[in-house]
Amino acid sequence: MPDPIPSFIKRVDKHRMSEDLFYLAKHPLPCRTLNVTLPGHDKCTLYEADDYIAGKLSSWRYAVEREAVRVQAFRRDASKPLAHQYSRPEPSDPGYDAYNVYARKIGSAFPKEVIVVIAHKDSQSWLNPGPGAGDNAAGAVGAMEIARILSDCESRRSLWFVFCNEEHTPWTSRTAAQNLADSDMDVVAVLNIDSIGSKSQADRDAGRMVNVTRYTTPEGEALAHRIATLNERYGIGLVQSKYDNGRPANDDGSFITAGIPAAVHNSGSAPNANPYYHTQDDTPETVDMENVRLAVQLSLAAVVHLDINGR
Repeated sequence: MPDPIPSFIKRVDKHRMSEDLFYLAKHPLPCRTLNVTLPGHDKCTLYEADDYIAGKLSSWRYAVEREAVRVQAFRRDASKPLAHQYSRPEPSDPGYDAYNVYARKIGSAFPKEVIVVIAHKDSQSWLNPGPGAGDNAAGAVGAMEIARILSDCESRRSLWFVFCNEEHTPWTSRTAAQNLADSDMDVVAVLNIDSIGSKSQADRDAGRMVNVTRYTTPEGEALAHRIATLNERYGIGLVQSKYDNGRPANDDGSFITAGIPAAVHNSGSAPNANPYYHTQDDTPETVDMENVRLAVQLSLAAVVHLDINGR
C-alpha cells in the first residue's frame, strides 16, 4: 500500500489559510473576544468567529457541536511587561458563555481510539482590539486546514478537532480535556497547534522556517521525537526542535492535568520569542505564512502517521 502522507501534505494551501487568517484577525473581524461587539452587529466578535469556523467545518461535512463554558475576560494591567499585561478579573466582572467548537470523524477500525487536534481561536480579551493573528488565529486556521484535507478520507482512528478559548479565563480546553478523560475513549495523542510561524526576530531576519514541539511528559517527548522524524522523512524542511516545558501549560497542559499524557504543543519558538506576542501589532501581515504552511504539513503528517500506526 503506498504511503498516503506525501499526497496529503501537498494539499496544504497557504493562500486558503491566509484568507482565513485575514478574515479572523483583520477584516471583517479585528479581534475574537467576548467583550467586543462591532458597531451594528448583534454578536460579539468571538461568536462571529465561531460561526465562521463552524460554517467551514460543516461545509466539509463534519458534524459540528458547540459546548458552553462560563468564563470572564481578563483585565489589563499596564504596569506589567508588555506581553503579560493581563490580570485576573474581579468576581463582580461580567461572565460570558464561551464555546468549544468540535468537529469529529469516527474511526473505521478503532473508533474508541482518538487523535485530538486542538487550537484556541480567541484573541486577547484585555486588548481592544487584540488581533491575535499569530497567537492564535494562525493555529486555528492551521487546524481548519488539517480538518479540510482529512474530511474526505476514511480514518482508522477517530479524529477530533477542537477549537477552544485560552485568552479568557478559565481556559475552555480544561472542560474539553476533562470530558474526554471521563469518557471511554482512548486518547492516542493530543496535538496543540498554537503560535505556529510566530518566531524570534533572529529567525525572521535569517528566513529560517522553524517549529518547536514542546512536551512535558515522557509520552510527550516520544511524540516530539516522532514528529521530528517525520519532518526528516518527508523532507518538509523545518528547523525542528523539541523543548521540555517542565510543567503542564497551554491547552495541551489541560489534557496532561486531566490524566492524558501524550500531549504536545507545536509553535514557532519556545519560550515564545515573537516580538509581536500579545500586542496589538500581532496582525496577519506579521505572520510568516510559508512557515505556517510547513508547520501545518508537519502536524498533518503526524496526524496521518498516528492514524495509520497508533502508538
